[in-house]
Order: sequence, then structure tokens, then C-alpha cells
Amino acid sequence: MLKVAVFGARGRMGQELCRAIEGAEGLELVAALDMGDDRSAAAGADVAVDFTVPDAVMGNVEWCAEEGIHVVVGTTGITAERMDRIRALFGDGRANAIVASNYSIGSLLMMKFAEIAAPFFESVEIIELHHPHKVDAPSGTAVTTAGRIAAAREAGGLGPTPDATETDPDGARGARIDGISVHSVRQRGLFANQEVRFGNEGEQLVITENGFTRGAYMPGVVAAVRAVPTLPGVTVGIESLLGI
Repeated sequence: MLKVAVFGARGRMGQELCRAIEGAEGLELVAALDMGDDRSAAAGADVAVDFTVPDAVMGNVEWCAEEGIHVVVGTTGITAERMDRIRALFGDGRANAIVASNYSIGSLLMMKFAEIAAPFFESVEIIELHHPHKVDAPSGTAVTTAGRIAAAREAGGLGPTPDATETDPDGARGARIDGISVHSVRQRGLFANQEVRFGNEGEQLVITENGFTRGAYMPGVVAAVRAVPTLPGVTVGIESLLGI
């Protein structure tokens, strides 16, 4: 029986996660913590899961490393510098970490399909659409997708996507992530959606993933919780756990 603590337990994702852990065979929820709670309540956990906010996640991760508690990170906003810090924290063999920008099977497949398609199209743009309570833009999934597309394009010998824009004082062309334009929409009625739009002369390929409830993330998170004690060091993404 793995003892599990949840950071961010009073948030919408955290509440769903607590229910999923309580209903999962072989897992026991031993601490449900949120902002301002004493972390020591999680000291007996085998694994901690962090679904908080970018400003809080690193403090929780550092505490877990000090306590020798394995950690699964679902909070977005993990920059390259933060990843370097996490690798340093979990490099001594006392505990392991999984860090992923998305735990939904549909999103992981969407990113994989986009990576496969990337070398075959001259143009590509990403549109990510989320509910207005999301605090970061672009989403972590969009950033990860852009990075994987950019790497696949480079490996395929493609240069920059064509774009004759010379004047854009208000950022209408979106954020540039590894040379890929990413557009963020925040709108009531949406939950978690992403389009990757590829184009060549005379044709277009659009890969779309639509998430409707937070339950879509739970199988991936539970799989990560079960796997993290057996994966030394830091694992980025959960594709390998799901056979993707």
C-alpha cells in the first residue's frame, strides 16, 4: 500500500485527485494539503503529488526532496531552470520525481501525433484554449508541444515557418516558443483544448484534443504515483509509462 499526500488538495484538480487516490487500489491518501497548511502532515507519505500553482510548486518539491519523499508534479510553469533544480534535488538516490506537463492520454497522443507530422509541413501554429481560471499562459502542454515540434522540424531540416509579418505591436501573432507561434484563449465555457494546425500548399492538417473534465487526467496521475518509486532520478513526461 503506497501512502500518498496531495499538495493543492482544495483546488479543483486537487479535489478530483484526492477522490481518485481514495478509489484506487493499492493507494492510501494520508494527507490533503493546501496553501498555508503544515507540510509535516505529509511526512509519512511515500509519494506526494503537486497540483498547485507556479509560485508554490518549488517549495513543495524541495521539501519532498529533503524528506526523501517521491514526488509527482502536475503543476505547470516548470521552466528549464526549475527542471535543472529538480534534477539536482533528486540526484542522490533518496527519492525520485516525475514531472509532466499533461497527464491525459488524449493530450499525450496529440503531442506524439504532432511530433510525427512536424517534419512534413511548412507551416505550423498552436492554439490552446482554456477556462478563465487558468493562471499561466501559454499552457504547459502548449509549451511542451511547441518544443517537440521544433525539435522534429530541426531534425527534418526545416527552417523557420513562413511569416511576412513586420508590424505586430500588440502580439497578435502570439507567443514564440522555440520559433513556433502559440496562441492562448481564456474563455468561460471552455475547459482544456488544444489545436495544432499544420499547412502546406493546398492542404491542411489539424490535430485537436478536447478535454471536458478533470477526470481525464486521473488515470495518468495514478499511473505516475504507482511508478515513481521504481524510476530512479527524474522522469520527464509519462509517455513511457503508458506505452506511447
